[in-house]
Amino acid sequence: MTEGAHTEHELNEVLTDLGDKSEAELKQILDELYAEESRLSYRRRILHGRIDIVRNELVARMKKSVHEGKLSFGPEDIARLSEILAREGTVSNAFREINPDELSDESVFK
Repeated sequence: MTEGAHTEHELNEVLTDLGDKSEAELKQILDELYAEESRLSYRRRILHGRIDIVRNELVARMKKSVHEGKLSFGPEDIARLSEILAREGTVSNAFREINPDELSDESVFK
């Protein structure tokens, strides 16, 4: 945490006493909250990038296995994939919801 920034506990304490703070103190708290939000947003973007890289590697390996005839998908797998993709939300949320036990070919996840 940067110099002058509050811990989460300190910020919770500060938020309970807002009426006692001067405008300058409120502006400082707001600036610190914006800075923390910016740090978290940056970290989230980095994590999403890493998720995309790993997911793309997994998809590439699965495509290669299918092309080489080492992996096959059944109708239930296609139906499950269609269900996941039809849901509202982001693609990353859809992939997190995949349950390996629901797929017929366990070798997909080895």
